[in-house]
Amino acid sequence: MWRLHRAQDGFRATGLRGVGAADVLDGWGAWRTGVGIPLGTPFLIAPTFEYDVRLNAFFYSADMLTARMSTRVGYARDLKGFLDFLHLGRGGVGWSDATEDDHRAYLIWRREDPAGPRVSPATWDREVSGVDRFYRWQVSRGQLVESPIPQRSRRVASGYGADGGRGLTAATYSHASRRDQIRWLPSRSYRQWRDVGLRGYGADGLPDPVFRGRWADRNAAFADLMVRTGLRLTEQASLTVTEIPEVRTQGGYHRFWLPGAIAKAGSARWVYVPSMILRELWAYIDVDRRVAIARAQARGLYDDPGGGFLLLDDRLLARPVSEDSGAVKLSLLTPEERRLLLVRGRDGWEPAALWLNEDGAPMSTASWKDIFRQANARCHKHGLSVRAHAHMLRHTFAVLTLEQLQRGHIAALAGMSPDQRQHYTRIFGDPLDWVRRRLGHKSVTTTQVYLHALEELEMQTRMTLVSDPWEDSRDARLVVNLDRRDRS
Repeated sequence: MWRLHRAQDGFRATGLRGVGAADVLDGWGAWRTGVGIPLGTPFLIAPTFEYDVRLNAFFYSADMLTARMSTRVGYARDLKGFLDFLHLGRGGVGWSDATEDDHRAYLIWRREDPAGPRVSPATWDREVSGVDRFYRWQVSRGQLVESPIPQRSRRVASGYGADGGRGLTAATYSHASRRDQIRWLPSRSYRQWRDVGLRGYGADGLPDPVFRGRWADRNAAFADLMVRTGLRLTEQASLTVTEIPEVRTQGGYHRFWLPGAIAKAGSARWVYVPSMILRELWAYIDVDRRVAIARAQARGLYDDPGGGFLLLDDRLLARPVSEDSGAVKLSLLTPEERRLLLVRGRDGWEPAALWLNEDGAPMSTASWKDIFRQANARCHKHGLSVRAHAHMLRHTFAVLTLEQLQRGHIAALAGMSPDQRQHYTRIFGDPLDWVRRRLGHKSVTTTQVYLHALEELEMQTRMTLVSDPWEDSRDARLVVNLDRRDRS
């Protein structure tokens, strides 16, 4: 099996062999720095414990450096799946020797084989996209003559290239992929999930005496912030305490700037936080977070200069502990770099990260996903069918916000003349576009998927409130009469 790793200074290249591996035997850190491989970059180790420079160069190529690190890791994971199939199911075929027949066999196993995983069309299309991009890059670099992924022509949106205005795309896309049904929670269901799953209450709304969960207030504050702002998991997990605004008013909203370095696809934007949620955040910062930091400082967790820490000064400029390198603005740091940030606190150095675990270290996205899984398990244990995950809370924010805005928008336009309506729309904009900007979508087309959820919600409401014209009380009497006659 291939192994997926991520570039860290602490990695030792002992035992690596293969193409170009001699360059890294003397020291992984120096070789990584010389080549220019960013920290956190994924790389794959062959089943023979070889590091293939040609293969792994893709993950730090110019083609990939513009993608989020999480995207690069996802591509590496999908490529690993294909390479594992070549190794285990195709007699040890190497990545550079793979053929179209190998890819076709992989398609049949992944999608159609009764003994295979039978992945969904959306999952398969994501995997094809990553593997296709890898092989396209290898062909463009002259490492391969042709890709094992068959191609077909498609018309490009604009412009005419050398291929007569047609581009190429993978021919093995499912063509059946569509967005999954939007799943979201009504506000009452969300509060029930939060209180039972995260806060340790029972289904009756009373504290569960056997609940032993820790950091319930922190976890509830994290979920409340997500469901009221629509932040993505990585975006919210990457926030620093310096970016959280002070509470200035008891009501209304406060806002802070989400930089493009931690926003998906660089979608920097203002994030609006209700004052009530902001007070929850500061309660966590001033109490639970402070306790975790004090314990970690007592253990000397932040004192090791060799820990790779970055020091953040009052001007929000970060520099390594050695101070040999130039300073970098906080807004330019990636999620991985933000986990290394330290700021000067009242009792010494402390993490800049907003969300800390009980040991005083920044919470990872994997840890938050595990907390959501535990919350779902608790709800199931108490006989509740409600479930949630981080992206569902984002969907919930989008659907409920859009529903409120649409309702207010329609009510405001109802008594206006056409000129007044045009003027109103020009000032306040379209509700769908407002939600698009809050979610950080590049195109309103992406946001339109939430309109389908509203349409379904409206249909469910109508079906509940409006009587079914097919039902007739006389039909019920007829059935009763027939039953009585049969019994006699």
